[in-house]
Amino acid sequence: MNKAKLIEEVASKTRLTKKQVEEVIETILDSIMDALKTGDSVTLAGFGTFSAKIRHARKGVNPQKPSEKIDIPEVTIPKFKSGKALKDALKGK
Repeated sequence: MNKAKLIEEVASKTRLTKKQVEEVIETILDSIMDALKTGDSVTLAGFGTFSAKIRHARKGVNPQKPSEKIDIPEVTIPKFKSGKALKDALKGK
Protein backbone atom coordinates (compact mmCIF):
# COMPACT_ATOMS: atom_id res chain seq x y z
CA MET A 1 0.00 0.00 0.00
CA ASN A 2 1.39 3.40 -0.91
CA LYS A 3 0.56 6.82 0.52
CA ALA A 4 -2.22 7.55 -2.01
CA LYS A 5 -3.98 4.25 -1.26
CA LEU A 6 -3.60 4.86 2.47
CA ILE A 7 -5.25 8.26 2.06
CA GLU A 8 -8.13 6.70 0.10
CA GLU A 9 -8.59 3.95 2.71
CA VAL A 10 -8.65 6.36 5.65
CA ALA A 11 -10.94 8.79 3.81
CA SER A 12 -13.46 6.05 3.07
CA LYS A 13 -13.47 4.82 6.68
CA THR A 14 -13.66 8.25 8.33
CA ARG A 15 -15.88 10.11 5.85
CA LEU A 16 -13.30 12.90 5.69
CA THR A 17 -12.18 14.32 2.37
CA LYS A 18 -8.99 13.02 0.82
CA LYS A 19 -7.46 16.48 1.21
CA GLN A 20 -8.22 16.51 4.96
CA VAL A 21 -6.79 13.02 5.41
CA GLU A 22 -3.68 13.95 3.43
CA GLU A 23 -3.11 16.97 5.70
CA VAL A 24 -3.49 14.81 8.81
CA ILE A 25 -1.09 12.16 7.53
CA GLU A 26 1.46 14.80 6.48
CA THR A 27 1.20 16.42 9.92
CA ILE A 28 1.72 13.08 11.67
CA LEU A 29 4.76 12.23 9.55
CA ASP A 30 6.25 15.71 10.00
CA SER A 31 5.74 15.48 13.77
CA ILE A 32 7.47 12.09 13.91
CA MET A 33 10.40 13.39 11.83
CA ASP A 34 10.73 16.52 13.98
CA ALA A 35 10.79 14.41 17.16
CA LEU A 36 13.45 12.10 15.73
CA LYS A 37 15.59 15.07 14.64
CA THR A 38 15.64 16.34 18.23
CA GLY A 39 16.60 12.91 19.58
CA ASP A 40 13.19 12.01 20.99
CA SER A 41 11.39 8.76 20.29
CA VAL A 42 7.75 8.40 19.28
CA THR A 43 5.73 5.55 20.77
CA LEU A 44 2.35 4.53 19.36
CA ALA A 45 0.94 2.09 21.91
CA GLY A 46 0.41 -1.34 20.40
CA PHE A 47 1.94 -0.31 17.04
CA GLY A 48 5.56 0.43 17.80
CA THR A 49 8.29 2.93 18.58
CA PHE A 50 10.19 5.16 16.19
CA SER A 51 13.61 6.32 17.36
CA ALA A 52 16.90 7.67 16.02
CA LYS A 53 20.13 5.72 16.42
CA ILE A 54 23.69 6.87 15.86
CA ARG A 55 25.79 4.59 13.69
CA HIS A 56 29.35 5.36 14.77
CA ALA A 57 32.17 6.14 12.36
CA ARG A 58 34.13 3.13 11.20
CA LYS A 59 36.66 1.88 8.67
CA GLY A 60 35.45 0.18 5.52
CA VAL A 61 36.68 -1.21 2.22
CA ASN A 62 36.20 0.50 -1.13
CA PRO A 63 34.19 -2.07 -3.18
CA GLN A 64 35.80 -0.86 -6.43
CA LYS A 65 39.33 -1.21 -5.00
CA PRO A 66 39.27 -3.87 -2.23
CA SER A 67 42.81 -3.03 -1.17
CA GLU A 68 41.83 0.58 -0.40
CA LYS A 69 40.52 1.40 3.10
CA ILE A 70 38.00 4.22 3.52
CA ASP A 71 36.57 6.13 6.48
CA ILE A 72 32.80 5.84 6.88
CA PRO A 73 31.48 8.86 8.82
CA GLU A 74 29.10 8.78 11.77
CA VAL A 75 25.44 9.00 10.72
CA THR A 76 22.05 9.10 12.44
CA ILE A 77 19.58 6.50 11.16
CA PRO A 78 15.88 5.87 11.86
CA LYS A 79 14.90 2.78 13.83
CA PHE A 80 11.50 1.14 14.33
CA LYS A 81 10.63 -1.43 16.96
CA SER A 82 7.24 -3.06 16.46
CA GLY A 83 4.78 -3.31 19.33
CA LYS A 84 3.10 -6.43 20.70
CA ALA A 85 -0.28 -5.76 19.06
CA LEU A 86 1.33 -5.36 15.64
CA LYS A 87 3.39 -8.54 16.08
CA ASP A 88 0.32 -10.49 17.21
CA ALA A 89 -1.74 -9.19 14.26
CA LEU A 90 0.90 -10.41 11.82
CA LYS A 91 1.09 -13.78 13.56
CA GLY A 92 -2.67 -14.17 13.13
CA LYS A 93 -3.64 -14.09 16.82
